[in-house]
Amino acid sequence: MLRDGEGLARRLASGHTRKGFLGRLGATMVGLAGGGVAASTLEPEVAEAYHFCGHIYTTGSCPSPLGLPRIDRDGFPLRPKDGRRIDNLGRRVDAEGWAVDESGHRLLGPTGEPVPKAPRTRICQDWIPESYGFKTRIDGGWYRCCGGTIRKLVDCCARHDKRINGDAALTGYCYSGRKVFCVMYYQTTVKC
Repeated sequence: MLRDGEGLARRLASGHTRKGFLGRLGATMVGLAGGGVAASTLEPEVAEAYHFCGHIYTTGSCPSPLGLPRIDRDGFPLRPKDGRRIDNLGRRVDAEGWAVDESGHRLLGPTGEPVPKAPRTRICQDWIPESYGFKTRIDGGWYRCCGGTIRKLVDCCARHDKRINGDAALTGYCYSGRKVFCVMYYQTTVKC
């Protein structure tokens, strides 16, 4: 059985293009690295420890309350392990923005009142501009098979010459002269 998109990668790499050649070359190098070690690099938990599944390149993650920049379809932060909505403090929140426990009950303070709401800010569209002082937007993305479902990797783009990690910015999936500043991901429920 093929693991985490290996079949898709092989189909894409089988073309007679430069990318196909590089894909076959990469698959060969991984195979030479050693069976057990190479197979373990495809496990989602191991890949996420390195960066996050589907993205192992040099562009750093966009800032997120809990580290890995998992987002919903509107760009708001989600808890990486289960996709629950979180606020900017990393607390799980309900649809109205109140902090809740794992059972979905509102968190109460020492007086018995619900703890105050914290903001819930879209990572690329709001958090980055506020924190770094320049306008950003989501232009495009690409897809990978991670943990048995399709993951959309998303470029947060800006008219900026450096990426979040200080390297020279690349075009990636950005348009109109923008370049990648940082990356995020959206986990779908589509099986792969």
